[in-house]
Amino acid sequence: MADYTAFVEAGTALEALLRDHLTPEPLGDRELIGLGSPHESENRQLTLYLYHIEEDSPNLSAGYYQADRDLQRIRPARFTLRYLITAHSKAPGQLKEADQHRILGAAIQTLRDHPVIPQKYLTGSTAEERAELHVALERTPLEQLLKIWNNTSRDYRVSFVATVSGVTIRSRRERRVTRVTQVEIDTALRDGGGA
Repeated sequence: MADYTAFVEAGTALEALLRDHLTPEPLGDRELIGLGSPHESENRQLTLYLYHIEEDSPNLSAGYYQADRDLQRIRPARFTLRYLITAHSKAPGQLKEADQHRILGAAIQTLRDHPVIPQKYLTGSTAEERAELHVALERTPLEQLLKIWNNTSRDYRVSFVATVSGVTIRSRRERRVTRVTQVEIDTALRDGGGA
């Protein structure tokens, strides 16, 4: 199970996947793709913005599991992460919209071609546990996307939502258990007698 760094590791894995497949075409430089707010894209032309974290079936992850012979741990929590993926073209005037559409099309194509993030992109605790991170495009109502954009004075940009599921975070809570090493059964009580 991954550590508390699992969220950042999932994000950097998604970023690395897109960097490998969107350069050199349609983007000329890997650094143009990065994690960050779509409202502050700086020099990036494709931003991946983690805007929602949801625990999967929290009731199923309650309780302890046997981690070792004498050790039990709280079950790990599983999460789905939602990323707003937005293109920011630096092209002049009329070419800007077409450029953004090309970038988004390439990003969608890449994510659909890789429903599971390949192991080579995983780092840290997700790599150690050989996590299986699933990527999917999510149908998101336009109203929900507009809410994300309406909190700023920036113009709305066409975006889509990708989910990364299978992200786990292990618990640090544990307890020691002692094993039964000896059992005594008094048969005198069962026979109905005593002395």
